[in-house]
Amino acid sequence: MPLTFTGAAVALPAIGRTLGGTPMTLNWVTNAFMLTFGSSLMAAGALADGYGRKRIFLAGTAAFAVVSAGLPFAPTILSFDLLRAAQGMAAAAALSGGMAVLAQEFDGPSRVRAFSVVGTSFGTGLAFGPITSGMMIDLFGWPSIFLLVVVLVLLAFVLGLRSLRESRDPDAAGLDWPGASSFTGALALFTYGVLAAPESGWGSPLVIGLLTGAALLFAAFAVVERRVARPMLDLSLFRYPRFVGVQLLAAAPAYAFVVLLVLLPVRFVGIEGMSEVAAGRLMIALSAPLLILPIAAGLLTRCLAPATICGAGLLVSAAGLYWLSRVPMSSTASAMVAPLSVIGTGIGLPWGLMDGLAVSVVPKERAGMAAGIFSTTRVAGEGVALAVVSAVLSALTAARLAGPGAVAARAAQRLVTGDLADAASAFPAADRSALVHAYGAAFGTLLLLLAVVTVVTAIVVFLFLGHGFLGHGFPGHGAARPDAETAALAPDEA
Repeated sequence: MPLTFTGAAVALPAIGRTLGGTPMTLNWVTNAFMLTFGSSLMAAGALADGYGRKRIFLAGTAAFAVVSAGLPFAPTILSFDLLRAAQGMAAAAALSGGMAVLAQEFDGPSRVRAFSVVGTSFGTGLAFGPITSGMMIDLFGWPSIFLLVVVLVLLAFVLGLRSLRESRDPDAAGLDWPGASSFTGALALFTYGVLAAPESGWGSPLVIGLLTGAALLFAAFAVVERRVARPMLDLSLFRYPRFVGVQLLAAAPAYAFVVLLVLLPVRFVGIEGMSEVAAGRLMIALSAPLLILPIAAGLLTRCLAPATICGAGLLVSAAGLYWLSRVPMSSTASAMVAPLSVIGTGIGLPWGLMDGLAVSVVPKERAGMAAGIFSTTRVAGEGVALAVVSAVLSALTAARLAGPGAVAARAAQRLVTGDLADAASAFPAADRSALVHAYGAAFGTLLLLLAVVTVVTAIVVFLFLGHGFLGHGFPGHGAARPDAETAALAPDEA
């Protein structure tokens, strides 16, 4: 899954050259996957609880392989985006089913270690995805990266078929279709509205209508979830600061790390003129810490509170973001390595702890729901953050281009997708160096904003997760819980 995400980001300029498309349709190459992935996770978790975790995992991996095999043969950018959306739905089924299976197999400290290994496997995809994709694009063209994904997914399917044990929630009542539909629709309208804003304007009827529709559907989702007997999202859990803290922690990597996995390759290849291989090699500095630190963080929970580890990691990541904001455009690769490594180190500390925290705050039978809620917060947060950050970067870039607003906005949108040549055509009043300078200044400001948001999140994590059973490990580590919250959060363990 991380290879699918990072590979498409590295290949985005090449995909645009082959299939064409507007800045918005090219943005959907990454956003279509993230949107359907994030919005389908809770529904997939509910299906896993009701119809069998192994069954949903296998169905998701099989569909993932089929859709990935079809991507290289997409005739247009629209069909490519639609296949990416289908790929996201398949990924949601595979992830929710797989995480729920793990939650049934492991308890206490062993669960911490198991989910730390999952975090490390994701780190492997993130670390080697850019360089692997860059090499394959250079040698065989961008379609080859999706064929590699097919091989890996088929291997996962065979291993899952032979090794996983089936389990389900005996009290499950089927999928909450009204809740799933309203949530997915709300997230789709919101993401579409944010992506359309740079081109149409925040005050345009289209954007206002999309955002208003999203707000109404989110409200409808809340009403539906309060009325159904077995909600897809148990809203009562949000009364507990520790549960809220886990969800905020899940969203933190979106703007402190994941958006960089898309924005930086586009910047390196499209704006600074690096080859895909060189860009992928540089991205290893950002992702390589995730190969080691998730497991190391799991071991550190024996002597440090998870809240301390997670909050400290976010502060380290914020420091790296600030450092990177001070590195000018077109600097040498060696100047970029250190700040990128600091960002990756900071995110690597909470990366392997978050999934274990998520499934520890609900009854074990509803592990699918817990995995779905947490993964939805994380992945939907990534999709929304990517859309918002792209819009902010476009607006900041346009503000630094001296010229008519509409012309500057069009040029800025092209720059954000890495198309420097089209940006120069759209804004003939400025030469290429002026366009690169405006983009670089905007990128630095954006990194400062992300650093501030990450610091605020770290403070909230310290406050919300710094006490109770989450303050000294996971269930099974011997820390006490208040009786009322014990009954509400984990009656099977009470």
